[in-house]
Amino acid sequence: MGGVGSGTRLASASAHGFATLGTIGYEGRFDYAAMGTVSSVASRLCDEAKPGQILISPRVLTKVEDAVKVEPVGEFELKGIRRPLAAYNVVAPSSSKV
Repeated sequence: MGGVGSGTRLASASAHGFATLGTIGYEGRFDYAAMGTVSSVASRLCDEAKPGQILISPRVLTKVEDAVKVEPVGEFELKGIRRPLAAYNVVAPSSSKV
């Protein structure tokens, strides 16, 4: 019999860039959202991530490369993105101090 989290698919992705943030809708029915290419990239990478993976974009890698160990997972052709995008799987924290 399965325990807590049994059958749960947990994956994550991160992208770095500019987005437009704000409320959408009207009084009584509105939501707060982030819109832009960076939001699309993060969402599409999350769709590609396998259970247990944390996928990051090349721009995120430049910000965290001293803090984490990664493995390249190849390039993805993401819906709405013109060119294939390389992605990296975060496998562990780096042993070096940041």
